[in-house]
Order: sequence, then C-alpha cells, then structure tokens
Amino acid sequence: MPKIIHYRSKCIGCGVCYEQQPECWRMSKKDGKATLLRSVNKKGVFMIEITGAAMLKSSDVAKACPVNIIKIV
Repeated sequence: MPKIIHYRSKCIGCGVCYEQQPECWRMSKKDGKATLLRSVNKKGVFMIEITGAAMLKSSDVAKACPVNIIKIV
C-alpha cells in the first residue's frame, strides 16, 4: 500500500501541503511546521498509508513542496 513520508524536521512551514490537501495536513501553532495527520512517527520521520484515491492528490502535494521533504512510496 502506498505511503506518505514526511521529514518534518526539515519543514520550512510554507503551508503548500495544507493548502492543497487540508484533509491530511495541519500547520502547527507551536513551531509553524506542517503536521501529517494520523501519521506514525518513526525517529522523526512521519508516515501514513494512503488509498489509491488519495495517492494522486498526495503526489501533487509532494511535487509542490519547495524543499522536497514529502515522498510517496
């Protein structure tokens, strides 16, 4: 099953992920970085499995990230 992988520590807080896919992302009020909702944290790398329907939109979000810290695998 495809996964979204987010390297949160490298996030610059631009908000493009939240703007394009608010059902999966939130912007933290504490540090201004993006948070991947319902994800599992494994040593600072956040992951969540996605369905085929969400994969296309998530792929667009990953391409729009200016620092390339969102991956779809």
